[in-house]
Amino acid sequence: MNNLLFARIQMGYSLAFHIIFAVVGIAMPVLMAMSEIIWLRRGNEAARELTKRWAKGTAIFFAVGAVSGTVLSFELGLLWPKFMEKTGPIVGIPFSLEGFAFFTEAIFLGVYLYGWDRISKRAHLLAGIVIALSGAASAGFVMMVNAWMNCPGGIEFDPTSDTFTKVSILQTMFSRTWLVQTAHMLVAAYAATGFAVAGVHALALLKGKATEFHQLAFSIALTLAIPMALLQILVGDWTAKSVANTQPIKFAAMEGQFETERRAPLRLGGIPDAQERKTRFAVEIPGLLSFLGYGDFNAQVKGLNSFPPQEQPPLLIPHLCFQLMVLIGMYMALASVWCLWTYWKKRTLIGSPRLLVTIVGAGPLGFLALEAGWMVTEIGRQPWALSKIYKVSEVVTPMPGLAVPCAVFFLVYCFLALTVFIIMRRQFRETTLTAGYDPCK
Repeated sequence: MNNLLFARIQMGYSLAFHIIFAVVGIAMPVLMAMSEIIWLRRGNEAARELTKRWAKGTAIFFAVGAVSGTVLSFELGLLWPKFMEKTGPIVGIPFSLEGFAFFTEAIFLGVYLYGWDRISKRAHLLAGIVIALSGAASAGFVMMVNAWMNCPGGIEFDPTSDTFTKVSILQTMFSRTWLVQTAHMLVAAYAATGFAVAGVHALALLKGKATEFHQLAFSIALTLAIPMALLQILVGDWTAKSVANTQPIKFAAMEGQFETERRAPLRLGGIPDAQERKTRFAVEIPGLLSFLGYGDFNAQVKGLNSFPPQEQPPLLIPHLCFQLMVLIGMYMALASVWCLWTYWKKRTLIGSPRLLVTIVGAGPLGFLALEAGWMVTEIGRQPWALSKIYKVSEVVTPMPGLAVPCAVFFLVYCFLALTVFIIMRRQFRETTLTAGYDPCK
């Protein structure tokens, strides 16, 4: 394998590792704030204990997320030096703003953890709200960079001198796809984390420990997860139309669309065959891809055969990951509808074991959908690092021997993952023992 492949592998697993901790850092403060509001309004001691437990878990994920995020910032410069050399003055601004948001989140997380009974209740709640807002802002600033990489705007590029001219910083920061990508990311983070937390407590409820602690945690988590999972249907449709209009080659790769045609079919499943230029074994729904991309069943969808072969991304991974992401999204949306229907009929979700099993199943799936979505975003942009301007092969480091750091960092991430698992297992056991249930027996 060559250096480019090792660089891409290292960057890929670094992002895959970091994204889990990032989304938990975005969403858990919202759950913390919701729980603390219940405590302040009702004087519910279970809500106070729950808030404290969630805050400790958030701190663990935040710490590891800070480490993995720092590694990513170094990798950008070490693995892709030309990219940072040429685009640094542009992407440096949103990255710096993300740093300020991160520091704000860290400072107020410290206040939140150590401020119990030391500051007023309102000030403590305000600290939690600032943490939640800082996490969302941090995501927004990072998405500024990714959106610009997918759809660069606010610049003119001179290939002769290999320089950017007439740079508009505001246009580069708020590019055409920034808002939709940010919305998609935030809604996914809230839905995934909400279902993950609900799944943990649904498992305890299935074991017969319907304590106030678990019931409260379960209901708060679903209060966040359900509307986000349903909202993601609309945001996903918005995202698909954005990709179709700004990145048509990625849109074609996502759906295995080889020919340019009107009334293009939406494909369920299937395996894209790059040699035969067709997608095999797919169930096709005529016209639905045209509608998904352009809001018109008769709209023309540009196929992969209309683009130069050297500019086409790998086909199998984006297609399968897109299918997986949509499938999980539909699962979570249907689970949400089931929850709403059950609550409307029975005024409770606790007495439905099948529904609880469904929520337990949704727990890890949200994070799997996030990983799949990022693979669609990043692999679907290949071979470009900055679309239509720099290919990844042009900006990779010339330093040889990348197999060694690739292997070393992989082992480091495995160690970090194992450490987090052990710490969170102990934290979970302590939490559930407090609530009268030991999951480790």
